[in-house]
Amino acid sequence: MEPNKIAPGIHRVFADIGDRDLFEGIWPLPHGVNINSYIVQGSKKLAFIDLVKDWEGALAKINNQLTSLGIKFSDIDYLVLNHMEPDHTGSLSEMRKQNPHMEILCTKKAIPLVSSFYGITEGVKAVSSGDSVDLGGKTLVFEETPNIHWPETMMTYVPEDKVLFSCDAFGSFGTYEHAFDDELTSKEWELLMPETQRYYANIVSSFSTFVTKGIDKLASLDIQVVAPSHGIIWRKDPSKVINFYKDLARYMNEPDPGVVTIVYSSMYGNSAKLIPLVKETLEGEGVKVLLHEVPQEHASFVLSSAWGSKGIVFAMPTYEYKMFPPMYHILDILERSHVNKRKVMRIGSYGWSGGAQKQFDPFIDALKWDCLGNVEYQGAPTEKDRIAAVEIAKALAKSVLS
Repeated sequence: MEPNKIAPGIHRVFADIGDRDLFEGIWPLPHGVNINSYIVQGSKKLAFIDLVKDWEGALAKINNQLTSLGIKFSDIDYLVLNHMEPDHTGSLSEMRKQNPHMEILCTKKAIPLVSSFYGITEGVKAVSSGDSVDLGGKTLVFEETPNIHWPETMMTYVPEDKVLFSCDAFGSFGTYEHAFDDELTSKEWELLMPETQRYYANIVSSFSTFVTKGIDKLASLDIQVVAPSHGIIWRKDPSKVINFYKDLARYMNEPDPGVVTIVYSSMYGNSAKLIPLVKETLEGEGVKVLLHEVPQEHASFVLSSAWGSKGIVFAMPTYEYKMFPPMYHILDILERSHVNKRKVMRIGSYGWSGGAQKQFDPFIDALKWDCLGNVEYQGAPTEKDRIAAVEIAKALAKSVLS
């Protein structure tokens, strides 16, 4: 692995992480993820921006790349912590041992976290929006961007080279052979954009209001390069990822029309029996349908689809007087992520007693969903149930296409 030159004196050093672990302990990584750190070298001072945790030998990989640049940890004058989450700070204690003299720069809200996570209280300085550090021909300018996605987050900008180090913002899941947007193959693009949406939906969606505010704060900057801490570096068209994030933030309340996610679960197949009919009806009306079965598929992928869908169809049975547990988990994730103002319908079977709808109704209220109908039946669906499902699906299609 070789460091990637972004501009004279600015390099990415990184580690590719495989699919063995879950991101944040919950989100699967079928295509892995990378962790990016950055070196900014002025004529007088050297800064290191964002760390890694020692995940699958990441620290050794970073160290080897620094060595190829003729740099040691002990050479670093400033360590910039844009975000305190452990995937970006996990090696802080080890780095501090190797370089007890470096000055740690972070927001005021991050200082208590540096202490509580790593016991470091000396040599830590708070910076605020508009503050800067002169490295000699390179300047670090700081912009607080709270709640993207922790309260202490900020971004760092180098005006001489118009490079924005955005940490988790504008990031993506996946690992890529090429580092820059103008180098990606068509296959890499096919992976990147869906994995960017899944990353956003899984990691950032709850904070969409703050994403919009953060992007507005950055509007005055001349950004020629976006360098996030996960994913590729955007140097040909940084506006592409910035605008994509704008759209993804908007999806919290206003997803693009014409897309419906169907998510279903079934104990013995009865709750799933109407799914092919509903899917066929929606597609016949010109709707794009995204289909997920749980718990066979992880909530991560359901959330990503639902985030970009104007409509959602839920199908689940009653289980011991309540909602089938795998589907309750899905709804809990959607509520936590603020998947608001969708058009929805529900299908469900029950045995000796219903009850799932009673648990479904509070989610309708909490997320301000417009529920176009519910088809619930004992045992298997009848012809009457099939007719009702088609009618509701057609109404759903009309609603999401408008």
